[in-house]
Amino acid sequence: MSEPLALTLGQKFELERMTRVIDSTGDAQSLRGLAKQLLHAWQTQRAATDWVMRQQLAMPSGFGAGAPAQAAANPHAAEGGANPFPFPPNDVL
Repeated sequence: MSEPLALTLGQKFELERMTRVIDSTGDAQSLRGLAKQLLHAWQTQRAATDWVMRQQLAMPSGFGAGAPAQAAANPHAAEGGANPFPFPPNDVL
């Protein structure tokens, strides 16, 4: 089985840094802009995760064999999410 999901030390520091930026921002306009950036980054990450899952399910090794075709095509369909592809390949904040 795979290891549980955990943040790296660098990710923990980045999380703390961004948390402090958010806490120190009193301007509502800036907070709205930051929230939109974070929402975009989150959805881009979901799209990348979906793509990796589809690539692994398509491998001839049988990884994920027996998974329903719809779940492989869009694992977030149960959440009401649409298939987020295509997405920019070098999308960063």
